[in-house]
Amino acid sequence: MPDFSELEKDLKARLADLNERVEDIEDDMHQPLDRDLEDQAIEIADDDSQVGVELVLEQEIAQVQAALHRIAQGTYGFCTVCGEEIGYERLKARPIATRCIEHAA
Repeated sequence: MPDFSELEKDLKARLADLNERVEDIEDDMHQPLDRDLEDQAIEIADDDSQVGVELVLEQEIAQVQAALHRIAQGTYGFCTVCGEEIGYERLKARPIATRCIEHAA
């Protein structure tokens, strides 16, 4: 079994970055609205788009956490479809991959 310590380190760094970005979005959305109604409308529209970004980030957080769990369990790097090893280069390019290149589609 390959050594995934480099990928695990990268995944942990990515997780920390994603969590920080979500925290920044949440902090920004909890700021009081401007008193000017036009500025409020802009802020509300901005918050709406931030919610979409936050959802995407949370999905990626879940994928990174799942990959870290698979590393801890010893199941990381195996295709969930065929059970064969996922190529290391694929995992380097996409560390959250759960399928080999053949079954990626």
